[in-house]
Amino acid sequence: MKNQVIPNEIVEIVEKLEKAGFEAFLVGGCTRDLLLGKTPKDWDITTNATPEEIIPLFDKTFYENSYGTVGVVNETTDDERLKIVEVTPYRLESFYSDHRHPDEVRFSKSIEDDLKRRDFTINAIAVSLSNGAIKDIVDLFGGLKDIKDKTVRAVGDADERFKEDALRMIRAVRLATELGFTINIDTNKAILSDSKLLKEISIERIRDEFVKILMSKSPKLGIEMLDSLNLLVYISPELLAAKGVEQNQAHAYDVWEHLLRTVQHSADKGWPLEIRLSALFHDISKPETKRFSRETSKITFYGHEVVGSRVTKKILERLKFPTKTIEKVTSMVRWHMFFSDTETITLSAVRRMIANVGRENIWDLMNIRICDRIGTGRPKENPYRLRKYQAMVEEAMVDPVSVGMLKIDGKGIMDVTHVTPGPKIGFILNALLEEVLENPKLNTKEYLENRAMELIILPDAKLKELGKQGVIVKSKAENENIEEIRKKYHVS
Repeated sequence: MKNQVIPNEIVEIVEKLEKAGFEAFLVGGCTRDLLLGKTPKDWDITTNATPEEIIPLFDKTFYENSYGTVGVVNETTDDERLKIVEVTPYRLESFYSDHRHPDEVRFSKSIEDDLKRRDFTINAIAVSLSNGAIKDIVDLFGGLKDIKDKTVRAVGDADERFKEDALRMIRAVRLATELGFTINIDTNKAILSDSKLLKEISIERIRDEFVKILMSKSPKLGIEMLDSLNLLVYISPELLAAKGVEQNQAHAYDVWEHLLRTVQHSADKGWPLEIRLSALFHDISKPETKRFSRETSKITFYGHEVVGSRVTKKILERLKFPTKTIEKVTSMVRWHMFFSDTETITLSAVRRMIANVGRENIWDLMNIRICDRIGTGRPKENPYRLRKYQAMVEEAMVDPVSVGMLKIDGKGIMDVTHVTPGPKIGFILNALLEEVLENPKLNTKEYLENRAMELIILPDAKLKELGKQGVIVKSKAENENIEEIRKKYHVS
């Protein structure tokens, strides 16, 4: 066990409770993380004080639940984990008739009563503090040994724990995935026996645990565990249809394995939830679009991205993801099959693709393509073809060199020169552009207006020649931009 620094805000809450004559322990996930040498994501304190005894001890609290939990507010801290610290009385809980919430909650004076109602042994360890450090450890169910053995094991009878709150089954997988632990054999058996109880759990709670699995470092392992324990069917049964669906020679794996490897690479890169969801579902409709072509003797999946975007939308809506997330992920799935041949693809096609997914999403789409490639079993993340796509996207994203860059337009020229519309205006704009490209500091409204008044009095032939020279310089500048982009991606 590593020495961990416990924040002053937590120490002060514990000390206030103890000075008032009460017991106080750190408990739950924060204790587990401390014992693992990790920084806790949040802090939970349990005590033998009742809510009515807790509230007067602190300047600002709130109490809006039936479980006795008092939120102690720390307004002076910048650490989000410490702004609200939950302090909960020792509790005894009755039967869970809905497999979600206890029918009755009673407060206890015994830490033993509180620990025995918790989900897993690694979360059923309490520690007391002295001078800001761990003093005593209360471990009634072998949680320390399970931490050492890297095991997730239910407290007491696993079947009872899961019948109390069926979400604990997914939480077991999530903890094992996040911590790199395995699930105890008896706990494993109970999950298989009780998996159907997930039907009683709100989809929002299921979604939140699933998101944590996806956002872990090992989502592939987590999804495989969900499947092996018969839990994935209650989250996304559509994924199960991908098992055993063979693909063409470009893929080393069936669709199921390909999807898992694709989402795993998105995690390896540390990419956000929308990319991970897109990676997981990008080929979700290959099973239903699979065909065998007698002409080519090849397997095809024509239109799987179109069908897949609709199926993905249904999945995410069922899991009640935010609308913004649904819109982005379904768009990524719809357009993930962009381009095929770098020799025939045109910049106009690239621009249409950018218009389809939005400038703000195009690089995420490129990242999904990288994940997709690795998911096929290919070792190289950035082959020439993909680098060429990236270069073309950047070329298409760069604002073209044009008179629109100038701090003056045709109307501005007519206002200061008092001439009517005609070819002269275009010649002047191109001549001004040449000067600005040569010296960007000249791109000011004052300079350009004065220069336009000088140019307007030149003979038409001279003005036309200056305008043509501006077009040549513009073209040269654009070519230099393109060359720089291509060098960046090492493509021609």
